[in-house]
Parts: sequence; C-alpha cells; structure tokens
Amino acid sequence: MPWVVGGLLCYAAGIAYAVADTVADRPGSRKVVIATVCGAVLLGVAIAERWLRSANGPFYTLFEILLSSLFSLGLMSAVLYWVAPLTRIGAVVTLPVLFMLGLWALNVPSETSPQPATYESVWLWIHVGVGKVFLGVLLVAVGVAGSLLLARTSVLRNVRVASQDALYELSWRLVAVAFVFHSLMLIAGAVWAQDAWGRFWAWDPLETWTLITWLAIGAGLHLRLAYGLSRDYGCAYILGVFVLAFLTFFGVPFSSIAAHKGIL
Repeated sequence: MPWVVGGLLCYAAGIAYAVADTVADRPGSRKVVIATVCGAVLLGVAIAERWLRSANGPFYTLFEILLSSLFSLGLMSAVLYWVAPLTRIGAVVTLPVLFMLGLWALNVPSETSPQPATYESVWLWIHVGVGKVFLGVLLVAVGVAGSLLLARTSVLRNVRVASQDALYELSWRLVAVAFVFHSLMLIAGAVWAQDAWGRFWAWDPLETWTLITWLAIGAGLHLRLAYGLSRDYGCAYILGVFVLAFLTFFGVPFSSIAAHKGIL
C-alpha cells in the first residue's frame, strides 16, 4: 500500500504542476511529465510486489483492476506527453481522473482471490494489454478535449489555449488510434472466449456494452469526418464516449454474474 500512496502523491504533484502551468498560460512543462512517470513507476512496483506475493495477474479483483489501470493509464499518458508535447495541456483533466481512481482503489478491499483456470491464456494477456492501451489513449484524448472546453468556461476564461484547431484535430486523431486498439481488444477477446468457454461471443453484459462503446466511437469518427462536428460538440462527444467506456470497464463487470469478471 505505501507504493500506491506514493504513486498517488506523484499524480497529485502532477495535478499541482498542471494547474499552475495552465493558470500561468504556459501548459506543458516537463515537471508534469516527470511527476506522471514517477507515479506510474511506483504503482508498477506495487503491482509487481503484489503479483510476486499472490501469483495472480493484476486483472481479477476490483482492487487489482483499479491498480493496474492506475499504472497503465498513467504510463500511457506519460508516453504520449513525452512524444507529443501538445497533449500535455490535457494533464489538467487526465491527472485528476487518475487521482480519483486512486482514491477509489484505496477504499475497496485489497485481498487476493484465486483466479479461474480460464485466465491461464496468452490471449487474455493480449486482450487486456490492448484494452489498457485503448483506454489510456482515449484518456489523453479526453484531456485535450476537456482542456478546450475548460478554456470556454468561467473556470479558465482568461486562459488562452494556443492552437485550438490543432488541439481539436489532435484529440480526434487520438480517438481514432483508440478505436483501432478497441477493435483489437474485441478480436483478442473473442479468441480468448473461444478458448475459455467454447464460443466467440455470448452477448453477456460486458461484451454488449463493449460493443456499444465501439459503435459509439465509430459513430463519432463518422460524424467528425462526414459532417464536421463543431469544436464544442466534438469535445463534448469525446467526453461522453469516455464516460461510457469508463462505466463499461469499471462498472458492468462488477454488477453482473456473467463469465466476464473484471479482467481490464
């Protein structure tokens, strides 16, 4: 648990740096990137320590899923902040989301549970891996879109957001990348389901809502390309898709009794 708390403190420092940079109208400092990297590293240590102790992969209980998501989302954010500095403006949105996930993780039972035999599959690892990339890229897209919306509110009315057209275009490019990884997640999940339960698809709650999320992202990309969504509507749509994905992956698995229990 100390490693988890340390990781969250790093994310909190990243929030402070991001807010200070945004208010000073100079978003994108390396301090935000460094704080995010440090947080992800500490959370990675927490996962490794737990894994060695329990011999369970980090994708079964709610605590394990939250912990692995804190690590993967932070890592994906840090990577994109490093290779695409323009995305750093979204840290003022993405890091608070990570911090709230962390507070949630600290308030759920952390005991380990034996994993079923169906989890012993390489396809599960592929399924979970590309799913983590999908959600991480989508989170960064939400950060960029959210920063554009914040710049139009009383919260940051006096803050200038440079290159708004470029940022809006970047947010949808990230959504397109996320859509690719979501598609790969569905394919890998179907292969794993065939290996585990003898069927590719069963319309259980998680499969159904995952497909709905995929359709929502695809519809958004179509609307953007075919009809040119305005900046405000487009950013709001991206936020709505993320809320849908969040509820799908962190809510549905733990509110149903279907074969899917967590995993992401």
